Amino acid sequence: MKMQKEMRKFCPKCKSHTAQAVSIYKKGKDRKTALGSRRHAEDKKGYGGQKFPELKRTAKTTKKITLRYTCKTCQRKSMREGMRMRKLEIGA
Repeated sequence: MKMQKEMRKFCPKCKSHTAQAVSIYKKGKDRKTALGSRRHAEDKKGYGGQKFPELKRTAKTTKKITLRYTCKTCQRKSMREGMRMRKLEIGA
């Protein structure tokens, strides 16, 4: 799917429709010291196997892509619920 780099969208901070830059949201790096990751590492350690089953093969052929919009006037960033698609091209 092809999408434009910029679109007019409602900005909650400006309370009006403004030009907003479109980008694909990417998840940041996980922290090793976060409580959830420490608990998960503790459950995996030692004998007794894996607490959660390791995914052998994926059932879905597509991934959900979350779009991130940045307002050109106030730089407020907002995100939209992910759409399921194979590939997204921004600004062709």
